[in-house]
Amino acid sequence: MSPAKRRTLFERLAALDPHPKSELEYSTPFELLVSVVLSAQATDKGVNKATAKLYRVASTPAAIIKLGVDGLIPYISSIGLYRNKAKNVVALSEIIVREHDGEVPRTREALEKLPGVGRKTANVVLNVAFGEPTIAVDTHIFRVANRTGLAPGKDPFEVEQRLVKAVPPPFVQHAHHWLILHGRYTCVARVPKCPECAIRDLCAYPRKTKSKAA
Repeated sequence: MSPAKRRTLFERLAALDPHPKSELEYSTPFELLVSVVLSAQATDKGVNKATAKLYRVASTPAAIIKLGVDGLIPYISSIGLYRNKAKNVVALSEIIVREHDGEVPRTREALEKLPGVGRKTANVVLNVAFGEPTIAVDTHIFRVANRTGLAPGKDPFEVEQRLVKAVPPPFVQHAHHWLILHGRYTCVARVPKCPECAIRDLCAYPRKTKSKAA
């Protein structure tokens, strides 16, 4: 995809949603971190339903530690892999209290040392909580980047590196949200909604779906 097409692509996505936001519900960087850890192989809607009750009881590292793994599990048992996630959330809370004075660290290196936090999660926290121009590549962004030809790559890291180079500077801050929402609601996995896609003419996907009337 040419630089001109890439700019046009983001101009159109920005016009549709000038101020995109995460669909996870949170009030603090710590709540965001916990929600992103819980969202692995789970829906944002499912995570929000669980954390709405959890954060009323425990919304700080100290409170999570006090709750403990056994106390945390009932709040998140509706989420996949909840036992392992409960262990990770309590463990990362302990590290944040012990090594970071109770505050979520603001560097990728420190974030990735936390249990349950990989590169994608760190990128989300850096971007959403701290305004860093990072791009977290999940399954939706991976699909959109490859399908459209925006930043094709064989794995999430390669796609991320290509996106960092491909996204015009004015759009880097919100690129993650625009692409994930586009993949979640328009450029969906099984039957992409090409007829209603705002960037259809810029997309390199050879098997675009047609409207029923076509």
